[in-house]
Amino acid sequence: MDEIQHFAGPPDWLWYILFYFFLAGLSGGSYVLATLLRLRGGPGDEPMARIGYYVAFPPMLIAPILLALDLGQPLRFWHMLLNTTPGNQGLNFKYWSPMSVGSWVLVVFGAITTVSFAASLVRDGRLRLPLVRRLDNRVFNVVGSLFGLFIAGYTGVLLSVSNQPVWSDTWALGGLFLASGLAGSAALMLLLVRFRPEARPSAPMLSISERLYSLLELALIVVFALTLVAAGTQGLVFGLPWSLLWIVALAGLVPGLYGLVTERLSADGAVAVRYSLVLPLLVLAGVLALRAAVIFSVQL
Repeated sequence: MDEIQHFAGPPDWLWYILFYFFLAGLSGGSYVLATLLRLRGGPGDEPMARIGYYVAFPPMLIAPILLALDLGQPLRFWHMLLNTTPGNQGLNFKYWSPMSVGSWVLVVFGAITTVSFAASLVRDGRLRLPLVRRLDNRVFNVVGSLFGLFIAGYTGVLLSVSNQPVWSDTWALGGLFLASGLAGSAALMLLLVRFRPEARPSAPMLSISERLYSLLELALIVVFALTLVAAGTQGLVFGLPWSLLWIVALAGLVPGLYGLVTERLSADGAVAVRYSLVLPLLVLAGVLALRAAVIFSVQL
């Protein structure tokens, strides 16, 4: 098989973009999980859902700043949204450009997470904005979750449509980043249950979700590796020093996969309720390491 030819130079991304990808995945994943819990409506699901909506909001404050900083001219970020060309002023939306679509989805999803964050404060009695609470209904949450799914997986798709070795050699990055973001979001929400005891009844179900997303992530890592072997570029991303990051990424799957083997899909909650501090942090470290290995291995 002839090796695929790549013509574009590496983008020379800095650490800003790594944490943008990381935070976007956690924000989108947390919003999706929160909505699923709210729709399920079991004991403890609403308090756990509010944890997810709280978690989804701060990354949407930070992620656009990181993206703007990585552009090199952060004060010109708004040019991605508005066309200032004389005689052609208006919204700068290019449906054929993944970057343009992503920029607009980032703005819309940021607004959605803001509303849901404020509504959660209202439901918790910490804010008085009845209109916001009425707006943040189940239909609104479902629509927001569609944007959340896009945000969580979009970063991987954006890499795949580039003309870079590794990134353009596989179709698995969008799904891989989405599964990774969902697993990391579930782990983060389980970690925060300790600060919201009334959400504990939902911890077992969320733990089951984290196990399944970890299994899906492992399957997509295998697909990712096989597609790179077929393209002959596996050495770029799996060789040293990147293999060290892959060890961390795989270690982040251990809590979920171990639970899947030992408890399968049981919702007894024995493991979930006493979920330690170390295990969710290991999952989150794996989420970050996965993105670092994929992003930076191409740029050396």
